[in-house]
Amino acid sequence: MTLALHADHLGKRYGRTWALRDCTLDLPAGRVAALIGPNGAGQSTLLNLAVGLADPSAGTVAVFGLSPRGDAAAVLPKIGFVGQDRPLYPGLTVAETMRAGLMLNPRWDADYAADRMRRLGIPLDRKVGKLSGGQHSQVALVMALAKRPELMILDEPVAALDPLARREFLQTLMEAVAADGMTVLLSSHIVGDLERICDHLILMAEGEVQFAGELDRFGTSYRLLVGPRAEPARVARVHHVVHERHTDRQTTLLVRANGHVYDACWDVREVGFEEIVLGYLDRGRRDAAQAWDARAREEASA
Repeated sequence: MTLALHADHLGKRYGRTWALRDCTLDLPAGRVAALIGPNGAGQSTLLNLAVGLADPSAGTVAVFGLSPRGDAAAVLPKIGFVGQDRPLYPGLTVAETMRAGLMLNPRWDADYAADRMRRLGIPLDRKVGKLSGGQHSQVALVMALAKRPELMILDEPVAALDPLARREFLQTLMEAVAADGMTVLLSSHIVGDLERICDHLILMAEGEVQFAGELDRFGTSYRLLVGPRAEPARVARVHHVVHERHTDRQTTLLVRANGHVYDACWDVREVGFEEIVLGYLDRGRRDAAQAWDARAREEASA
């Protein structure tokens, strides 16, 4: 099996803070993979390491078996990257941007780029800084696709787009996947889009990988437990509690079950993809808030 991306105990530290730690995962070639996690879970750090924008503090990362930093000349032409800020020169026209792509990329497909711009109705003589948000995103995507990459990495590329622009962006991406069979790693918080187009999942929380594998295997071990008001500690001794919610009379727990749930006090229910992901996202948000409060108390008492 050919691996598009391999991370082995990969970590990145900024000062005393680990943005990513002990990340081990394999992404087989040909997959369309969703990368999901709460803010601060390490997704952007992982993507930056994968495209060679940073050096690991621990472990290793490889793209098609090569180091993005040590073998940059061989690796980078195989990678297309669209970041959250969609970095393009606003003072250049679309045509000038495409000519820059031709000069900078050895596998540049000028016919593909021109055809995509025509089909999208993007004026070649317009400056990039004058484009709408959806057009700007499309130009960034076409620029990455015209490299004819083997691995496309996208870091929250549609976060600021309206639903129509987001749909057009993803349609362009999936047409390229169908034509070329490239591997895609897409970071996003828009769960519905990811469930619809992806066949592989990497779920991160607290700077670590919680799940990496086929999307249809995800969720098989998760259950929703509903019962009388109770503390989750007893359940947590056997099963991994992802998220908890309490009212005066009822407790609801999202758990990754370690086998069957035998306790008769719980009503055990199946749970869907979106609810599992939202449970991780909400837990990450609460953990981050608690960590911030703890640091504030430390500083106040110092």
